[in-house]
Amino acid sequence: MSVAAIDHPFFKHLVGDEEAAALFSMNAEIQALLQFELALARAEARHGLIPAEAVPAIEAGLKGFTPDAQAIAEGIGNDGVIAPALLKQLRSRIAEPYRQHLHFGATSQDVIDTGLALRLVKAVALIDHRLGKVVDDLAFLEARDGDIEVMAHTRMQAAIPVKAARKIRSWRDPLIRDRERLQASRPDVEILHFGGAAGTLEKLGDKEAAVAADMAAELGLAHVDHPRHTERDGMAAFASALSLITGSLGKFGQDVALMAQNEVGEIELATGGGSSAMPHKKNPVPAEVLVTLARFNATLLSGMHQSLVHENERSGAAWTLEWMILPQMVVATAASLRLAATLAENIAFKQRNSGS
Repeated sequence: MSVAAIDHPFFKHLVGDEEAAALFSMNAEIQALLQFELALARAEARHGLIPAEAVPAIEAGLKGFTPDAQAIAEGIGNDGVIAPALLKQLRSRIAEPYRQHLHFGATSQDVIDTGLALRLVKAVALIDHRLGKVVDDLAFLEARDGDIEVMAHTRMQAAIPVKAARKIRSWRDPLIRDRERLQASRPDVEILHFGGAAGTLEKLGDKEAAVAADMAAELGLAHVDHPRHTERDGMAAFASALSLITGSLGKFGQDVALMAQNEVGEIELATGGGSSAMPHKKNPVPAEVLVTLARFNATLLSGMHQSLVHENERSGAAWTLEWMILPQMVVATAASLRLAATLAENIAFKQRNSGS
């Protein structure tokens, strides 16, 4: 067993997602941080806060940058954040007169939080696209099998016969609402974080709003009226949307696993996991993992709510907790949607025997 199954070379194919995980790789993070620094330099030069000639010098220094990963890791171990070690490496590549203009007026949280926001834009797009596919797959399943009669169960006991459409809508409709909730979370996640040392951007004088607006426009992020370094409700709402998505998919998976039992036999699996001891079995692996990932995200959500508690103007403890939890929730959600699409495409409702 691994420390983190979600990105382990073996287990990531079961509970992880390579496309989503790539958004949280070292390379993706570095590129997002460089985007912030370039947008900052260009906006500050445009408003006369740094010399215009500093911009091409900074662009040249950042172009083709490959980090010394070990030095950055050691720096994070000492500083608690990536920015000091990263900036040291970047400044060594910039011509001497212009080094001081890199990162002018910004703080570590500005670049780190904005770098995350840039990657969450892509994460939301990925999740939204996959949500749409699962909704469409379930609509197709309803159109094909919706009139087939199945047994409703209340409190795990047989109740009355219903059409399969009743079951399928209880899987699909929550996902439609989840998609709306995901979209509603975007304005509080896809934002520029820019406040300087204590949220006042004091080094920019009366140019702070103009610089921030220019940066937000270049980066494709929303410009909010003040930095949200310690206001993490938007992140928590996003995490809640993720947990609701995986929870809805967990309901889908749980129902399929129960209906595919041999003694129930209301759903047929086109594919399934094998058994080392019983070759005749067709285990409902995707359905089971949907339940696992629903419970996984529900557990992590409480940690995201714990990370709301930031002390004063910046918290090392709560901020670090968010770093540890949120990427896993994104990857788990993407994995859940990938598995749900596979499951929806590979199940069929079976006609009940007339004597049942």
